[in-house]
Amino acid sequence: MPELPEVETYARQLRGELIGRTILQAEVLWKNALVTPAIQTFKRQIQGQKIVGVARRAKYLILQLNHYNLLIHLRMSGNLILRECKIKPVKHDSLIWRLSGGQYLAFNDTRKFGKVWLVQDPQSVLGRLGPEPLEKNFTAEWLYHSLQKKKRQLKPLLLDQTFIAGLGNIYADESLNIAKLHPLALANTVSQKQAEALRNAIQKVLREGIRRNGASIDWAYRGGQYQNHFRVYDREGKPCLACGTTIVKSTVAQRGTHICPKCQTLKRK
Repeated sequence: MPELPEVETYARQLRGELIGRTILQAEVLWKNALVTPAIQTFKRQIQGQKIVGVARRAKYLILQLNHYNLLIHLRMSGNLILRECKIKPVKHDSLIWRLSGGQYLAFNDTRKFGKVWLVQDPQSVLGRLGPEPLEKNFTAEWLYHSLQKKKRQLKPLLLDQTFIAGLGNIYADESLNIAKLHPLALANTVSQKQAEALRNAIQKVLREGIRRNGASIDWAYRGGQYQNHFRVYDREGKPCLACGTTIVKSTVAQRGTHICPKCQTLKRK
């Protein structure tokens, strides 16, 4: 699933391609992809809307229109592709938006988990999300006090989008490794110094991920280079870059989880 760096990369690429263009027509090819409004209302409301901005919040792309906001969550396999109008829609296209300038934007989604919303207020969809980890309000102090209120294991908590917005499996594993924290450690056992290390690690891996256009680990997202710089993720059986201990893989919260057992020891409170 594309995480914050991959979605941010999408947003940056789309800004130059979409801003200033008008949506001439929308076609819904997979009705379950559209959450709201109803299909006919969606087609009517979006027709003639000009794209005035492209933003990101957590793992959501936001196309800012004259009077509405088009929110897109790519989920497991979603992809946004610009094509010339002479090219027919292809298999797994869920929605298409025909644009001024002779092209259309296709939301192609093999697994059909991606979702689209057309709303006036983005907060109606995004309101429960936690803070953005690259913004100023994501401080070490905030993280420490927030962790102290939780008795959950660290990794499932970091994946909770209502706690921190945008982190996923890859960047959670990488962050915990850099901060030398075990994914099963309880949040309220994290010290103030460890919370600062975790905050710095999260920001480091996300910024590096964005700098390298995200990570490409399967067919769902292409073009990134961060996978060539993983410390633990997808490196099972290989030596830890810090101490040489063999990286191991386990399952935490039903997600494949990679750690260095020497650098990331589990200490009980």
